[in-house]
Amino acid sequence: MKKINNYWLSILITLPILALLGACQKTEDYNKPISSDLTKPDMVTNIKVDNFNGGANITYTLPNSKNLLYVMAQYKINNNITRETKSSYYSDTITVEGFAKKQAYEVTLYAVSRANVKSDPVIVKVNPDTPPYLLMKPTVNVQAAFGGLKITGKNPLKKSLGIIMLKVDQTNFSDVVDQYYSNKDSVNYSLRGYPPVNQKFGYYVTDSYGNLSDTTFFSATPFFETVLDKNKFFVYNLSTDSRIGYGWDLPNLWNGKTDGNGWHSSPDGSLPVVATFGLGISAKLSRFILWERPDGDEKFAFGHGNPKLFSLWGSDKAQPADVQLPKTAPEGTVLGDWINLGNFNYPDPPSGLKPIAHNAADNDFVKAGVNFDVPLMSPKVRYLRLSVGTTWSNGNFAHVMEMTFYGDSK
Repeated sequence: MKKINNYWLSILITLPILALLGACQKTEDYNKPISSDLTKPDMVTNIKVDNFNGGANITYTLPNSKNLLYVMAQYKINNNITRETKSSYYSDTITVEGFAKKQAYEVTLYAVSRANVKSDPVIVKVNPDTPPYLLMKPTVNVQAAFGGLKITGKNPLKKSLGIIMLKVDQTNFSDVVDQYYSNKDSVNYSLRGYPPVNQKFGYYVTDSYGNLSDTTFFSATPFFETVLDKNKFFVYNLSTDSRIGYGWDLPNLWNGKTDGNGWHSSPDGSLPVVATFGLGISAKLSRFILWERPDGDEKFAFGHGNPKLFSLWGSDKAQPADVQLPKTAPEGTVLGDWINLGNFNYPDPPSGLKPIAHNAADNDFVKAGVNFDVPLMSPKVRYLRLSVGTTWSNGNFAHVMEMTFYGDSK
């Protein structure tokens, strides 16, 4: 299964490289003397500062120097890193950012000529507000979950930030075990692969400038988790279930194959599209992986009858009675013998392209399967109803290739 955050990790790694290459090119252009006029340019004047979180915009009046090429800002963002920013003579503003704290910093401004001659320096005081990574740190919440940890947090400014998870061994040595990067306004993911014993972990938040928050250490005991045995699954057809289409029978949903034929409802149905089956045991679900239909001879990924918005209903009754499910209902809603275990939204193409224009990498994302967490407070169930409220094509039929469920049957 592909982790959703791998896409953002690749973006965070790629962007600084591209920026560095671009910066190197710009620096080379700026540093290459293109004039023999060695006259020192005058300084910038009428300086104004507009502070923001982690940085500031500095506006100024450019000197009346015909040989002017750019304005340069030099400044320390923390005890170890000094940054340099340049702004063309076409602009009257330069942005300085990446400051580690909410405090006063000195920025040195130079006007630079086409002969690489710098003006006398101008010292400017900036007072950036709390940087984004420090805004995020107190919102991070880590709790024990099935097979590991559940991590949530807020990133209101939607900056590229990372949550770095540490595992502490018996000698009190900390080792990085996970790095999750995102520029979305909220973070919600799981770290798995840990046995149900008390363990010590830690985490801190970082940004793309190399700033690090303080580290929070804690102990947690993950919950036991195992994959449910699909050999025990069985069809439990109810009268309100959707009819099968094209011979894509319901058992294909758990036959262990993510290609070939999956489950497919009749094209003349109505919403929600519903399929009901038994697990063969009573289990508290932790999560499931869903494989939608990928591209083949036609483009199916992020289209056709693949679910966009869907719900999972469950029952722990020995023989739960039928009930007409609504197209949508709040999590925890109880209808007869059935309870809504959660409402789920299949993610958009990771590339950012429109669904109909998705690329090969987006299709690979679909083929790898997508993980969905079942709310921790959900009860044990023996039966499940997959209820599809909206498909990518907004049609009246649905199809899914495979589903795998995890949880605890103890």
